[in-house]
Amino acid sequence: MVPRLQLSTVSKAFGATQALREVSLHLQPGESHALIGENGAGKSTLLKILAGVHAPDSGALLLNGVPYTPSSPLDARKAGVAMIHQELCLVPHLSVAENITLGKEPSRFGWIHRSKQHQQAHQALCQLKADSIPLDIPVYLLPIAQQQLVEIARALLTQPQLLVLDEPTSSLTHSDTEHLFLVLERLRLTGVSILYVSHFLEESRRICSRFTILRDGSSVATGTLKEVANSDLIQVMVGREVDELYPRSSRSFGADLLKFSVLSGQTKPDSVTLNLRSGEVFGLFGLVGSGRSETLRSVFGLETIVSGEVRFDGQNITGFSPKKNWDAGLGFLSENRKEDGLLLNRSVAENLLITRPGELVAYGFWRPTAERQMALDWMHPLDIRARDELQPVGELSGGNQQKVAFGRLLYHQCPVLLLDEPTRGIDVGSKVHIYNHIDKAALDGNAVLMASSYLPELIGICDTIGVFHRGRLVAVRPVADWTEASLLAAAVGDLSA
Repeated sequence: MVPRLQLSTVSKAFGATQALREVSLHLQPGESHALIGENGAGKSTLLKILAGVHAPDSGALLLNGVPYTPSSPLDARKAGVAMIHQELCLVPHLSVAENITLGKEPSRFGWIHRSKQHQQAHQALCQLKADSIPLDIPVYLLPIAQQQLVEIARALLTQPQLLVLDEPTSSLTHSDTEHLFLVLERLRLTGVSILYVSHFLEESRRICSRFTILRDGSSVATGTLKEVANSDLIQVMVGREVDELYPRSSRSFGADLLKFSVLSGQTKPDSVTLNLRSGEVFGLFGLVGSGRSETLRSVFGLETIVSGEVRFDGQNITGFSPKKNWDAGLGFLSENRKEDGLLLNRSVAENLLITRPGELVAYGFWRPTAERQMALDWMHPLDIRARDELQPVGELSGGNQQKVAFGRLLYHQCPVLLLDEPTRGIDVGSKVHIYNHIDKAALDGNAVLMASSYLPELIGICDTIGVFHRGRLVAVRPVADWTEASLLAAAVGDLSA
């Protein structure tokens, strides 16, 4: 059988940086193949070559046995290669229907055929069981999860031969993810080949039969997923043994550090009461839009508190601005690091140290040498991989960007860490680093309140988990009293599990 896609010793360099080193990979028609690797391993570069954004420096690409050399994303799309990127590629001011049909707009007499455009967009959304999404509103008005579904619907509209998905479930609810998996299985059975990139090994096992691992730009292993344990995949991926994926030291709890009582926002949260103790890692779970993120943002001063009270170490901080909360000792990590968490055009050093610049100033003057040294002192234990401390943070991989954003909280020495999706979109190796730092922060007597949609990490690292449903905190239990099934049941309003 002629492979659908075949890569032979593909290499790509950007200046002195060798992004890919003789990568080889092949997919058969109707095969789902997992591409696994840490952030910075070369996955993004490989996907951009497949999408026609970059051309390889050497090596060969074949699509259905024919040389494949796309000069642009449009070339790739015409050849039957559809790409779903981790970072959404939508036109915000265009409607849902216009985004889905973008580049393939149906026309009549030189004009866009609006009714046919709506029909095609509706059919694409129906495949995802997302036909409730309105077609005429600008896509920027949709929640991130629905924007992700619009992006996937656009890819399906092209009826691709090869579908490449880069972290497609990072913003999806559990039910949306299940719908997507069903669609992918139907496509696979019709002969569509799927190259699936995800940091969730459970997802890869769910829909893929074979895998290829990239490390430091090279393809270092390939095989059948059912024949390899997760621990072995992780060891090959990071190049070392990982003793424990979810570290949990023996911790003891102290006094309440953060308390909020009947806290309500303009829409969410709704009358939420919670006590967070020193030394405790408290997890928040709920479906997208359930109120967990809104609660963290309200406590930190990013959203309006309509009623209720927030106390930190006995002090009433209700309605404090984010700056006053930083000064008080609350640190916040946003779920959207690119828009809310980082200054992408500024250096790693500036992003790490920006909230506590006092010791970097002498007699009213900034001390750049001290700034650089301080940044280097923090980059090493955080395992931030950058050219140097002055590299713009926007040039780093997603995992390294997240470690910079998280490292800022540690540098600021925050007694309370408010973390919203702290490991979203990052690789297993980077997750382990962040889990270790969360564990150490709790062991040192700090308190951690983290919202996450990834159940294994909540159960793996938290001491207590609370579940949100429609803006309310409906259940709080020690982690030992929860299972993944009972967490999901509580999230949809069933507290009997």
